Amino acid sequence: MIRAAWAALLVAVLAGCATTPPPGADWLSGRLQVKVDATAEAPSRSVASAFELRGDGEEGELRLNSPLGTRVATAIWAPGLARLTTSEGERRYANLDELSRDALGETLPLRALPAWLRGQPWAGAESRSTTAGFEQFGWQISLLRFAGEGLLEASRNTPPAVTVRARLEKPE
Repeated sequence: MIRAAWAALLVAVLAGCATTPPPGADWLSGRLQVKVDATAEAPSRSVASAFELRGDGEEGELRLNSPLGTRVATAIWAPGLARLTTSEGERRYANLDELSRDALGETLPLRALPAWLRGQPWAGAESRSTTAGFEQFGWQISLLRFAGEGLLEASRNTPPAVTVRARLEKPE
């Protein structure tokens, strides 16, 4: 019985590794965590995942993977369309704001995420430099540990407070 359980685990690990090819040179990858604080209407929520991202605010793809490498969700966007694919099927949205609100219960500035993960403000909206990095859309983007550790932290303090942490993998 124990031997069968270990064999099943090994098959799952190998299958998980086989489902996620390494991203190409135009992909960013690493670990992503989103934490939404509790409100009177909703409990706190937290999501953590490995990620692979390519593209920009207009067109792109974001893949979220389990620790074993199995694809959990894929978001693909282009002008006028955002699509989320999970094990439950595919859902379509008019834009990334609707997609993030449905998936996470909060609207996150996903259009800006590709630029932020490169340590830059998104060119599609005004930003302001700060001592820690920059501010955009009411979010504070800290780049204090970005150059050395590949760590970016984006936080929004208006209720509910939201924190996004990303640690980029170093290119090999």
